[in-house]
Amino acid sequence: MAIVAEYAVDNDRGVMMVANYDVFKQGDKWVGKREDGSRASVSSDTQQEAYNETRDLMARSGGGELKLHGTDGKIREKNTIAPAKDPRNSKG
Repeated sequence: MAIVAEYAVDNDRGVMMVANYDVFKQGDKWVGKREDGSRASVSSDTQQEAYNETRDLMARSGGGELKLHGTDGKIREKNTIAPAKDPRNSKG
C-alpha cells in the first residue's frame, strides 16, 4: 500500500481545486490515479482498498469525481467525493 499526496492549487488565487481520479487494475495491483497524473497515487492488492484510499485522499485534497473501473476496464461506478471538513472549529 502506497499513498502519494497530490493537491491541485490555483496559484493565482491560492484556492484548492478538485481533482478527478480513476481506480483500475494495473498488472496485479489496483491503483488510484489522478486523471492528469503520470503515476498512481495509490496502489493496493484489492479494489476495495484502492477505492477507499483514493476516496480518502480525494476528500483531504478538495474532493472531485471518482471513477471505479472493473477488470475489463469499463467504468462500473462514478461517485462525487465531497471535501473533508476541517476538524478545527476555532478562529485563527
